Amino acid sequence: MTVYFIGAGPGDPDLITVKGRRLIEHCPVCLFAGSLVPEAVVAYAPKGARVMDTAAMTLTDTHREIVEAHQRGEDVARVHSGDPSLYGAIAEQIRKLKAEGIRFEIIPGVSAYAAAAAAMGQELTVPEVAQSLVLTRMSMQSTSMPAGETLENFGRSGATLVIHLAIRNMREIERQLVPLYGAGCPVVVAYRVGWPDQMIIRGTLGDIRLKVRKQKITRTALVFVGPGMAETQDFVDSALYDPAKPHVLRPVVGVELVEEHNT
Repeated sequence: MTVYFIGAGPGDPDLITVKGRRLIEHCPVCLFAGSLVPEAVVAYAPKGARVMDTAAMTLTDTHREIVEAHQRGEDVARVHSGDPSLYGAIAEQIRKLKAEGIRFEIIPGVSAYAAAAAAMGQELTVPEVAQSLVLTRMSMQSTSMPAGETLENFGRSGATLVIHLAIRNMREIERQLVPLYGAGCPVVVAYRVGWPDQMIIRGTLGDIRLKVRKQKITRTALVFVGPGMAETQDFVDSALYDPAKPHVLRPVVGVELVEEHNT
């Protein structure tokens, strides 16, 4: 048997990959993070499948289910939100599987930050404005951050910060980042991306905290900070399609004309 860690995407059931859906349809055991994965995703499980919401379960509980499935020779669909490689809490599960010689495979999914950018209707890497993303989080009640991985350190780069698990700490985000980006720096808060109650809130480091408070958002949100998050802005066109800048698949137009004339 094999345990398949499947990225279900951020919430929209249609954003799961074809491979992920096919595996859910195949597996007689399906363990899903019900607080973040819609039931419509696991509705693809075969008739009679053992489908369990792991929201109230511990690592020991879920591993026991997997071991029992292994003893029965049944594949397991372990369904996580977004892409399981990012804050998916799969590392500790994989460690247990390796210790017992249980096979596993990871099926990538659509990350919330990518779905949020689509909902915003904009590119996150704007030419000469923002070319780097820092996917990070903040220390609160969950696992502490490694030394050096602070908002202040990342903020000194001027890159676009995509901050997970920090919506209750907007005051601290403001305190640490205003000296680096300025109070007028664009900020976007993406709440429940891909769900029916999705919300995109735009503001600045100086006013986003009050806007978030007004909407009473306390969980399941991403915070985007950086100059590249402005809804409208002036920027140069990418060189990718610039006729004056050749690449291996598109020589300079002038050179082509000279070669044609000489022929």
